[in-house]
Amino acid sequence: MYEDIIEWIKKDYKNHKLRFVIEVTAWVMSIFCTILMALTVPHPPFMLLYPLFILQCSMLAWAAHSRNSTGIFANYLLIAIIDVVALIRLFMVA
Repeated sequence: MYEDIIEWIKKDYKNHKLRFVIEVTAWVMSIFCTILMALTVPHPPFMLLYPLFILQCSMLAWAAHSRNSTGIFANYLLIAIIDVVALIRLFMVA
């Protein structure tokens, strides 16, 4: 089983290196944001987090689009839009 996963990762990297790097980078950003949010509750640094959320969702939306994955593309695009609205609202009250 693990060998199949390793081969799938290698194949994905070989077929589209840029997409692979973008997806892994966005994943690392997502984990960082989640840990930062957990460590700073109840007052997370939204001025830092929202731009990172928007960036990682945009990166993952592009990757999903390049894979022709309509559902995942729509999901990340909508999340990025929601986060842009939230960031604008945050600036308005700051």
